[in-house]
Amino acid sequence: MPWRSRVARALQERASRPPRRVAVTGLGLVTPLAVGASKSWELLLQGRSGVRKLVESDIKEAPENFDRLAVKIGGCVSNAEIEGQYPKSLPRNLQFAQIAAKEALGQAKWHPSSELEKVRTGVSIGAGMGYPSAFYTVSNLIGGGRERRVSPYFIPHILSNMASGLVSIEHGLRGPNHSVATACASGAHCIGDAFRMISYGEADVMVAGGAEACIDVLSITGFSRMKALASEYNEDPALASRPFDEKRSGFVLGEGAGVLVLEELEHARARGVDVLAEIIGYGRSGDAHHMTQPSKNGSGAYLSMSAALADSGLSTSDVGYINAHATSTPLGDRIEQEAISSLFGGERLGPWVSSTKGAIGHLLGAAGAVESVFSVLALGSKRLPPNVNLRGAEEDLKGRVNLVGADGATEAEDLEVVMTNSFGFGGTNSSLVFGKDASALGG
Repeated sequence: MPWRSRVARALQERASRPPRRVAVTGLGLVTPLAVGASKSWELLLQGRSGVRKLVESDIKEAPENFDRLAVKIGGCVSNAEIEGQYPKSLPRNLQFAQIAAKEALGQAKWHPSSELEKVRTGVSIGAGMGYPSAFYTVSNLIGGGRERRVSPYFIPHILSNMASGLVSIEHGLRGPNHSVATACASGAHCIGDAFRMISYGEADVMVAGGAEACIDVLSITGFSRMKALASEYNEDPALASRPFDEKRSGFVLGEGAGVLVLEELEHARARGVDVLAEIIGYGRSGDAHHMTQPSKNGSGAYLSMSAALADSGLSTSDVGYINAHATSTPLGDRIEQEAISSLFGGERLGPWVSSTKGAIGHLLGAAGAVESVFSVLALGSKRLPPNVNLRGAEEDLKGRVNLVGADGATEAEDLEVVMTNSFGFGGTNSSLVFGKDASALGG
């Protein structure tokens, strides 16, 4: 048979196969609250904040410029908790990714040893900006005539796919090696794309998520000039990030990583490993509106959420909780609430909604991955994380969106399905739907 005919037949056979179901079997987190998924989760449920006042040593590349920064707060990862795990010369975002991936693989008990296992295991970890401080350092060296002091690792260190590359190298994973840079939706897109890869047979296991480290002079200055950051809380940082609150004024930069081990459901069952959740829906959309502002009618968010629901085969009444993108900006939070109300409203109030950015700030390209981990943990524990710093919702939205309170976790005994949203500059949107386990689909 000619090779073209063989390829055509293989494609036809693949297209006729139903998509495979995808389980979550491992979780890893590095957040401003703590290093480790369970530790971060428990502090989050207590309503603790990982946002603090910055000091000069937090600004690695140019501490002499610290006093000139308009914003001096951030969600920093504790240096003490990551000390000694990887070389200090390795950018923080890459260290975060490797730490979170190692934790997730450990929980999943997946350490492929055979060639087949390695080839069938891939990595998909994204970043919105990566490690901007490297650009600052190198531009200063070149500007000062010190080109010979530029590290030969400068280019590899700034590549947005390098987190995937290093996790692949460390664990010998030779399946799909993938990464996307879709601003604040990067981590969620990487998880969704990995879900698709397993669904359609390109891999059996994927290590997926996002990592970011942007607490630096360039990022703080750039976002400050956009008037995107909360700038009036330099003396009271724990109150600065306040999604959905009527007094919100901007987001707080955070850093960290979130990684999930995704696995074909039957593959996980055959190994006898715990299935933490099942990914059952993935939706994407574009606003086609503005570089940085979401469309005012919320159509981008609405399309993303409705696409994820359609992919899952579920209805709006099945979703019990939404981990919202809400970053604490006046416009973005309101538009997301309008979109949620439009899709899930009607005779019922709709699912519970909270944004965990109130506790950890906005982790940019890692946000969707960290929030996916929190969503899976909410399913497993049947507890909903609080809207930290939510003291007063907008008057005209009261009764339209079912916001979780600010003080501690909310019990949700009937929770079976959750959704998480991630939206980014350029109008890129992503929504993921997780089910408690196979029973969520009747399997």
